Amino acid sequence: MAPKFGTSGVRGLVTQLTREVVTQYVRSFAKQCDTGGTTYVGWDLRNSSPSIAETVCDVLIEEGISVKRCGVLPTPALAFAAQNADASAIMITGSHIPSDRNGIKFYTTHGEISKHDEELITQGLDGLAGAVSEPGVLDDAHALTTQQFVERYTKCFSKDALAGLTVGIYQHSSVARDILMEIITSLGASAVAIERTKEFVPVDTEAVSAESQRRFADWCQKFELDALLSTDGDADRPMLTDASGRLVPGDVLGVIASLYLGADTICTPVSSNSMIGQLAEFNEVHLTKIGSPYVVAAIQELQRKNPQANVVGFEANGGFLLGFPYRAAAGTIAPLLTRDCVLPMIATLAAAKDQSKSIAALVSGLPDRFTAADRIAGVPTEQSKQFIAALADGPDARGDFFDVGAPERSIDRTDGLRLSFTNGEVVHLRPSGNAPEFRCYAEAPTADRARELVDHHLKKIQNRLR
Repeated sequence: MAPKFGTSGVRGLVTQLTREVVTQYVRSFAKQCDTGGTTYVGWDLRNSSPSIAETVCDVLIEEGISVKRCGVLPTPALAFAAQNADASAIMITGSHIPSDRNGIKFYTTHGEISKHDEELITQGLDGLAGAVSEPGVLDDAHALTTQQFVERYTKCFSKDALAGLTVGIYQHSSVARDILMEIITSLGASAVAIERTKEFVPVDTEAVSAESQRRFADWCQKFELDALLSTDGDADRPMLTDASGRLVPGDVLGVIASLYLGADTICTPVSSNSMIGQLAEFNEVHLTKIGSPYVVAAIQELQRKNPQANVVGFEANGGFLLGFPYRAAAGTIAPLLTRDCVLPMIATLAAAKDQSKSIAALVSGLPDRFTAADRIAGVPTEQSKQFIAALADGPDARGDFFDVGAPERSIDRTDGLRLSFTNGEVVHLRPSGNAPEFRCYAEAPTADRARELVDHHLKKIQNRLR
């Protein structure tokens, strides 16, 4: 299958992301979207990313667009720098997917591209090189770009915001591994660097293996940590555990951060924990399809209707979008409508310190609804869609497949197939938008039951697909 847009950016096998293909996408972006005449370019730590970035820079310059080459850095750092300069941005990253794949994320002067922008870029793929009066200029901007992102937090939160906490940073191949160390220590915490790798590690914050969670528990005990932090490859998805190494799901992290920041309006995909709707602090909760472009669109629509709303967005993977200026202790944090990994983790740690509670206590103070998620890799998207369509259209087929011990209560087809049952449990099936993966989400009154539902139904899917 040729590279195409998924839930966030163009994705495909490295062997398919040829110079010709990359040239077509970047040239079309330059012609179809508002670049502001300057594009910030960054990339992750995959072996294939630097060469793709070189092609991106070459094409932009040929199209008369100046390039700020930012090197290896977090996607939100790149987006933040471009936002500050009224410029566009391109990030070369496959995010959390394996290293045999890669991708390209696009940002216009208005931020992350919309689904409409994706359509325009796709329609313009066969366009020819344009005649320009002079080529763009190439400048190195890595140091300034990363400094701006670090200062977004260190100049706004107080210097002792995290004082007294000992925080582990699982570094692996995250582009944020050094930035996180700097931010955490600048805010008063003690930071412990753990397991930095040379090879790329595809960390998926929604599908953390049991083996990884056992390692987290061992690290927390060994280093006497209050929390362990990490991110996916391009650092737009956070990962945080409590002092025992237990993972805090991304949507729960989003809720805690939203409460700390004083948000009153939430935009989040339909797959997020439904306990959001039980919290009186949130005036409105808007559910979207899965993917940051849908969350961004919902936030922007709400901002048009009510500019005074303290609106935020987050996804089940933990990526957090700030839609209003947050007045922190030492300064104001500007809105950033792209997934950020740093803000939800800092806000959660700061909330724990301010309330003199552990991370586990913060989580236990929320309504008792628990989610789990995992996926089967190597399942073609069309096969996943056909499997789900058969269930969606067949009550008898659903009755045979979803054996949760209770009848259906409702069906939601916003994104894939999400079934709610009369016993309060939820099972949600959908094809991944980024890779050939079949994803399963579940929600239940206990964490163990949510995990059991995911494991049980994924096993049934595997057996059926054979």
